[in-house]
Parts: sequence; structure tokens; C-alpha cells
Amino acid sequence: MAGTLLLVGATSDIGHAVAARYAQAGWRILLAARDPERAQRNADDLVARHRAEVGLLRLDILETDSFAAWLDGLPALPDTVVCAVGELGDQGRAEVDPTHAEGVMRTNFLGPSLLLGLIAERFAARGSGAIVGISSVAGDRGRGSNYVYGAGKAGFTAFLSGLRNRLAKSGVRVVTVKPGFVRTRMTRGLRLPPLLTGEPSEVGQAVYAAAQGGGDVVYVRKIWRLVMAVIAAIPEPVFKRLNL
Repeated sequence: MAGTLLLVGATSDIGHAVAARYAQAGWRILLAARDPERAQRNADDLVARHRAEVGLLRLDILETDSFAAWLDGLPALPDTVVCAVGELGDQGRAEVDPTHAEGVMRTNFLGPSLLLGLIAERFAARGSGAIVGISSVAGDRGRGSNYVYGAGKAGFTAFLSGLRNRLAKSGVRVVTVKPGFVRTRMTRGLRLPPLLTGEPSEVGQAVYAAAQGGGDVVYVRKIWRLVMAVIAAIPEPVFKRLNL
């Protein structure tokens, strides 16, 4: 039975694909974004393509002190929440600019974790709900090419794992989705291997299926599970000599 989806990160390509998949299934969509004007374009698309019922909400994932009051102000508690917030940042800049590094880590870990933690308490009190956090394979092991972004996603992955463990008997599902490379505006300009690179629509389908009971930790392209298992198994003396 269709319900209400709260999508956090509504201006991202992945977020829009997730919302579209839920709209296809007849769900009501609440789009939360720092810039509602940008999110309006996605809302209009959902209405035009899927005749979806769509609401727009302003939420800045870095304004953590506002989360509790923001949740209290929702018209109703959603059935599912998907957090599609992410910022790749610039690794080179992050190495010399602590402010930039902090922004990347707060966007990928601190803000999403604190928000989902508050939502989890409300879901647990109700005894139902699904929480989906879109993390990244970059969090499976730190690599020199993107370890600031990877550190944020590693923290988010660990948070979701602990939340899932704590709420296992509460009636609340907690799912971690790891897309790997995806063709989006965030990755534009990067050379991406075709076999390992998905489309936003693949992520949308994976999120929808997982939230309905299709897994706890989902690699959107299954080959990533093997790839990251191999990378994680490389001994540290060897790993630190690799250019990854």
C-alpha cells in the first residue's frame, strides 16, 4: 500500500530518481532541500510525469540545531525516509583547507546521522517505518584519492549499521544503500568505468526494493561487493603503496 516518502536531498540526481520511483508506485512525496526553488523543478517533473502529490520543505542538513523543531512541524510522520544527501568535495582542497574538509564530512556524516537518529526515535515510538541512508563504497576503506569524502561516508555507514542493530526488534527497517559510481552532475568530468557505473534510475529502484524488505546493506551493482571485499582484504603494507 502506498504511503508518504520524505526525501532529504531533493535537488540531487539520485534523489530525484528515488522520488520518481516512489511516485510511480503512487506514493505521496515530500521533498526536503536547502534550496526549495531548485527542488521545485523536480517537483514539477514528478507531477507532470506521474501525477504525484508533492510537497516542498526547506531543510539545510548543516543546521543540526533546527532538526527537532523541523520534524515537529511536519504535517505528518512519513512512512519512509530516504537520505540522499552527499557532497564529493575536492580532496586536494580538503587536504589544505580544514573548513572545506569539515563541510564535506558534516554534509556526508554528521547532519544526515543526527537527522535520521531523530526520525528513528519517532518511528520506533510508532512501531513502524523505513529509513534508507544512501552511503558509498568509498566508505568501505579509506583511499588516498578521496579519503575525506570516504571518511564521512564510512561514519554514516557505521551509524546506519548501529541504528539497524538497535532497532531490529522495533518494527523499523534501516537500510544502507551503496551506489558506487553513478552518472550524475556530481561525477561529471570524471572518467568512470562502464561496468562499475550505474544510472540514477538504478539507484532509485534499489532504494525502493530495499525499503520494501529487499536487503539491509545493498550494493546497487553487485560487482561492487566483490570489488570492495578485495580492496578491504589487501594488507596495509601493500595497500599503502598502491595509487588508489
